[in-house]
Amino acid sequence: MSTLLRLATAGSVDDGKSTLIGRLLHDSKAILADQYADLNGRDGELDLSRLTDGLKAEREQGITIDVAYRYFATPNRDYILADTPGHVQYTRNMVTGASTADVAIVLVDARHGVVEQTKRHAFIAALLGIPHLVVAVNKMDLVGFSEEVFDGIVRDFCGFRRRLSSPDVAFIPISALNGDNVVDRSEAMPWYGGAPLLAHLEAIDPADDRNLTDLRFPVQLVIRSEGNDFRGYAGQVASGVVRPGDRVRILPSGVESVVASVETFDGPLTEAVPPQSVTVRLADDVDASRGDVIVHADGDAAAVRELEADVCWFAERPLRPGARYLLKHLTQTVDVVVDEIRDLLDVHTLDRHAPPTELGLNDIGRVRLRTRRPLVADPYASNRATGAFILIDETSNDTVAGGMVSST
Repeated sequence: MSTLLRLATAGSVDDGKSTLIGRLLHDSKAILADQYADLNGRDGELDLSRLTDGLKAEREQGITIDVAYRYFATPNRDYILADTPGHVQYTRNMVTGASTADVAIVLVDARHGVVEQTKRHAFIAALLGIPHLVVAVNKMDLVGFSEEVFDGIVRDFCGFRRRLSSPDVAFIPISALNGDNVVDRSEAMPWYGGAPLLAHLEAIDPADDRNLTDLRFPVQLVIRSEGNDFRGYAGQVASGVVRPGDRVRILPSGVESVVASVETFDGPLTEAVPPQSVTVRLADDVDASRGDVIVHADGDAAAVRELEADVCWFAERPLRPGARYLLKHLTQTVDVVVDEIRDLLDVHTLDRHAPPTELGLNDIGRVRLRTRRPLVADPYASNRATGAFILIDETSNDTVAGGMVSST
């Protein structure tokens, strides 16, 4: 079975994002025959941007489609590509579409270089903990495939890179329109010694980015069988590795036990890793229920009721201190109060400003939250699974914010 890789693309208007996506779909033969017939532009040339322009127009009209998802495959792996809107007014949509990505592709127009939106997109990708960032310098054909222009853009971006937490950044010069360095190596840029974009993506193994150190197993369902006294705790491994014989704690109660077995429908396992869904049986009859989290007994996990987090606000009605919401985290939903708004991120300059009175639509700010029940939450930078949450308006049931834990 091929490994799935989740991609998110971002770029300024007319950076060629639609054409790049079309090129990837076209060259990976992921276009249906009727779609191919609609790609003829002026003078009979292929207009690959038409594959996504329809969705872009819908987005501009303010109707349902905010993030366009594309699915394609190569002989080596499957891909899910989230085409996220790049304008500042769609910050919430970019956060939503890119939140689960393994790789962010930020397009830069070679004629314009690193601009404000380039920095903002890269910063949001880093804020979301996306482990791999590709800076695709597009439209190299319009600057004569100049190595000097490409090197200048790399230098400008590297001057900004110190503000990012992205561990892996790659720079690839491309022409999405002509296909240079998208799938095949470009003969027009012999000075570029790296891999084309698709080959670079094929070499990334998302399994290498998993947290296999800190066991976090949120209980989703307690399975009981009266006939043979079976009791198991079903769920998906969020991080770490769980094996029979491991001594574990159940949080928030703190009760300890030993893993008796790790089971699936197909039989027992010697170990389970993210994102496997399994049933864990314990040696002792302990009191655990949905929302509890199984961790290693000797780990430093703790259940807390107060935490700081960066939130992106999705709602028209602003977030203010003292407001109450529902917080969905892992397998539980709890009541939460916004104790304080610590600061507001300026998405233009990437500076953090003094505490505002509220967060408005598309704002990103750091807040202090207090929950009614304890949560087993980790800083998002170290554990994307347990560091992420959403806020829900308990009256309308609307999702009003996405959050990333910064500290507990």
